[in-house]
Amino acid sequence: MKVYADHAATTRLSAAAREAMLPYFDELYGNPSTPYALGRQAAERLFACRTELARLLGAARPEEIVFTSCGSESDNQAILSAAWSGARQGKRHLISTKFEHHAVLRTLEKLRTQGFEVTLLDVHENGIVLPSDVARALRPDTALVSVMFANNEIGTVQPVAEIGALCRERGVLFHTDAVQAVGHLPVDVQAMRIDLLSASAHKFRGPRGAGLLYARRGVELARLIEGGGQERGFRAGTENTPAIAGMCAALREASEHMEQTAARVAALRDRLIAGLETIPGAQLNGDRTRRVPGTVNFSFAGVEGEALLLMLDQRGIAAASGSACTAGALEPSHVLLALGQPPALARSALRLSLGEENTNAEIDYLIASVRACVEALRK
Repeated sequence: MKVYADHAATTRLSAAAREAMLPYFDELYGNPSTPYALGRQAAERLFACRTELARLLGAARPEEIVFTSCGSESDNQAILSAAWSGARQGKRHLISTKFEHHAVLRTLEKLRTQGFEVTLLDVHENGIVLPSDVARALRPDTALVSVMFANNEIGTVQPVAEIGALCRERGVLFHTDAVQAVGHLPVDVQAMRIDLLSASAHKFRGPRGAGLLYARRGVELARLIEGGGQERGFRAGTENTPAIAGMCAALREASEHMEQTAARVAALRDRLIAGLETIPGAQLNGDRTRRVPGTVNFSFAGVEGEALLLMLDQRGIAAASGSACTAGALEPSHVLLALGQPPALARSALRLSLGEENTNAEIDYLIASVRACVEALRK
């Protein structure tokens, strides 16, 4: 049996996204920055997509959506923009957490070298950031708080609305890396008091190479790419019209079916958790219920995670030991270390992330296969 259990890394392109993309590879291939009919048709599609994506995310205006190439680019632009804008006002303090995606952590590390002070909050054992911890860390010179919506390794969902309300009250910009949340959880940037939000199409069955940055009107954005005046001057480079059309179609479809899809995938997730917990020495990482519908992360004492992945691959199972962006890394997961796990246990982690195409039979095969591989490795 072949089982794909790495949807947190990437997802299969949906039929709706593929259909939306095809015309812009062929008869509607014009550059949206050109003035003639072929270019205007592409530009009209971009505007329609921008308008719909704004609506799906609860944004007030289409121009608050900036098209990017991926979630990492969106994270970089959001954090650097807020930091540099804050510095012009004498604010050089930034707050985030120890278990953010590396696109956030490495951008913050870059800013340290530019004289910014960075506070990385501890994460509690259940993988949840407390708003009270954020409140205690805030200072008069804080320019930005960046807390991910849902963790990419353990799947825990953060109290984004509470943190957003706190930051808005204190006059501090709030950014959330929502790459693992958009398309899977309800997101309303206005209701949640989010100033900056990052998303990536291929996490919700859109194409790779397309992402977006929501920037609330009035938030000053810095350009990371110099060139033409695309994206209202915030991101140079010819827009990827096919990919943007696919991203819009994928998010529309995901949003329309979100409730029923989430319920079905969560039932598969709970079945998987219940089965894996019967393995001796198995430990579920992160809160049991406050997590995205599809992500499960377990540590297995006495097992090397990379060896477990190789054995599962031989059984036709695609899984992960952590973030896809750190594949091949020998060091233990920084996410699990942030939760307080010792390095040896953190190296034994297995992430299984499910999607709407998975079945009960596949879940049972996953449970049996993980059990057999863990037992074999321990022997």
